[in-house]
Amino acid sequence: MDQNTRHLMEHLPYLRRYARALTGTSTQGDALVTRTLEWYLDGPSGSAAVDLSRGSLYRHLNQLQDSSGARVGAPGVHPVEAALHSLDEMDRRLYLLVNLEDLPVADAATVLGIAPEDAVERLNFARERVRSKLTATILIVEDDAIIAFDLAETVRGMGHTVCGNAATMDEALTLASRHAPTLALMDIRLAEGDNGIEVARELRRQRFLPVIFVTAFPNELAKQGLEHLGPVIPKPFTREQIEQAITRAVFTPHPEEASLAMKH
Repeated sequence: MDQNTRHLMEHLPYLRRYARALTGTSTQGDALVTRTLEWYLDGPSGSAAVDLSRGSLYRHLNQLQDSSGARVGAPGVHPVEAALHSLDEMDRRLYLLVNLEDLPVADAATVLGIAPEDAVERLNFARERVRSKLTATILIVEDDAIIAFDLAETVRGMGHTVCGNAATMDEALTLASRHAPTLALMDIRLAEGDNGIEVARELRRQRFLPVIFVTAFPNELAKQGLEHLGPVIPKPFTREQIEQAITRAVFTPHPEEASLAMKH
């Protein structure tokens, strides 16, 4: 594998995440990424002239989406989808590049071919528009009252709603059934000997619910081969870590939600 190919492979997780958010579905997003790989492999592989920076690859994905004539997937049950669909397409892409992909505003402006000052104005408008339309409902599953309070304050500070805090599996399942949360922040070791991993598996069985594990035992999921259940933030954590994880979880389209939306 040459250096350029290795560099491209390193970018693949980011390209897939952006492409899925760009198109609104995992199927269309993955198709765009596949076409990007074909574009590279069919071209002068290994050429120094090939620009494989993330910005260039994001720009290529945008061009492929525009040339395909495909419409962005209709908003599904996820509140973020509806909020993003309320934006102008340029504003939506700018919002995704900055908030989902962590690009500096100036770099995102370059990807989209707009002036940096225009990007700042557009981004401020987009953020306010999304903020006014989007309120995620988050369930906290944590048996330490102080940590639960800190997590709740962080969630509310982001403009989201806390539907409740559970210290046991029964409490978590009851709250999830009653409030249909968008996301759960989950400890692993809970009160009464309950286990957050089992709570997450049961919530996944009943209805798809993204989970972020916030735990002092960050290796538990890997030991059981259950990393797919959700990302892990080790304790002690910072508010910035929680905010970033929530943003990424809320803004990532999920196949289960897309399938449900198509049925309706």
